[in-house]
Amino acid sequence: MSQDTNDTIGLSRRKLLAGLGAVGVASAGAGLGTTAYFNDTETFEGNTLTAGELDLKLDYKSTYLGGPGRLDDIQAMGYGGGNEEFLAQDLGDGQYLLGQAPSPGDMQEWENYIQEEEDFSFCSDEADQYLVNGDGIPVFTLDDVKPGDSGEVTISLHICDNPAYVYLAGEITENLENGQSEPELDEEGEDTDGIGELADAIEVCVWYDEDCDNVYEPTGTGEQNELEVALVSDVSGSMSQEIGDLQSAAKDFVDNLSSPDEAAAISFSDGATLDQELTTNYQSVKDAIDLYTAGGGTDMGQGISTGSTELLTGTNATAGASKVMIVLTDGQPSSQSAATTAATTAKNAGIRVFTIALGSGAATTYLENNIASTPGDAFVAPDPADLDTVYAEIAQIVLAGEQKIAEGTMTEVFTQLAEGVALNGDRQEEERQPYPGATTQCIGFEWTLPAEVGNEVQTDSVSFDIGVYAEQSRHNDNPDVSVNGTNVTSNSTGNVSN
Repeated sequence: MSQDTNDTIGLSRRKLLAGLGAVGVASAGAGLGTTAYFNDTETFEGNTLTAGELDLKLDYKSTYLGGPGRLDDIQAMGYGGGNEEFLAQDLGDGQYLLGQAPSPGDMQEWENYIQEEEDFSFCSDEADQYLVNGDGIPVFTLDDVKPGDSGEVTISLHICDNPAYVYLAGEITENLENGQSEPELDEEGEDTDGIGELADAIEVCVWYDEDCDNVYEPTGTGEQNELEVALVSDVSGSMSQEIGDLQSAAKDFVDNLSSPDEAAAISFSDGATLDQELTTNYQSVKDAIDLYTAGGGTDMGQGISTGSTELLTGTNATAGASKVMIVLTDGQPSSQSAATTAATTAKNAGIRVFTIALGSGAATTYLENNIASTPGDAFVAPDPADLDTVYAEIAQIVLAGEQKIAEGTMTEVFTQLAEGVALNGDRQEEERQPYPGATTQCIGFEWTLPAEVGNEVQTDSVSFDIGVYAEQSRHNDNPDVSVNGTNVTSNSTGNVSN
């Protein structure tokens, strides 16, 4: 007997089960008896699908080298546990109209938060009261800029949850003449178009500020000399869950090297081991790292001493080469005094020491103050998944220096930004990469009004916007954003007048 296809295939499971139940009842009622078969039921319960989240948050720090001026609403990222505001660091003879300039220690506090060395989560609800989230507030308002003045803004990008492609955008919103003073008339004659010359006079540099220190560092440690790097890694028992992430990130770092640069692998736990001496055979270095297993204590002092000896007097060590050591740990050294002594000896011998504090149990402040060559050479990886990003940032500093995004007059730079500049989340990769989720990276923006600028900029003013746009990277092979048609996620604005 034929059956309608829709009846046999289209029945839902619920309808089918209901039908079987009805047949069973009828059979029993008809006196046909019942039969107990083995049976079992398994269910998948509580199934849910929840959309993911992509959240971009911004923070910034401004500095100004010049005469009387005003910097508004400089956020301190939970600084002191509250939404406090402070003026830029006094880098010269500046006189501030609001409050008092903070000490260098205050400014370092901002960097500590940015590098997640303080207990503060940028992706928490608590952070929203401190961060820039589409508020459109100005980074600075300077109202008496003179030739020779300069300033800088470091914008920190916090990508929460999911990886994203990031774009930097901006535009000059006003470029005003504001009338002409007598000296300006004497220099350029009558100018009636109302357009000022300040934007054409101000020089701007925008760059990836790898260490978030407000300073453009264009030259890598090994830019002019042969580079020798010692990877000094904690393999103590507490590293048992993180050892795989360490191996992957450290090997990726090695992949960035090219002959004649050399690398060595050193591990430490109860003592220290030279796992691979300095070599240009990078596969040998990676093979040595692959053999790491976790166990024992945290004799960081021996690890640093072993790395220092290899860099300075090892079989393949080269006099005059740039010497770099990268020390990673997730804990406290078994002897802080021994580790401090070893690090001081290494630094005095010309070795640049970078540190990576992995996780909440690492001696973050100690590494920054006692082991790293400078606070800017101390990095933090809150989670093992962040190690790839941290090693890539160190590689960028060591190998090539910090990369420029745009450079030229303010007019020229904002012409580029008006089209939207696609940012690269990993500068060590040849192709553009998204910014990893749950990460922080910084963009530097420096402006200078050259001392040789003449009277033509007197009374001129320029206002501008800077915006950051983030777009999911998953299922997005060809990200292409029309910035002018897009509502920028967050922005900060500035105004400069002379």
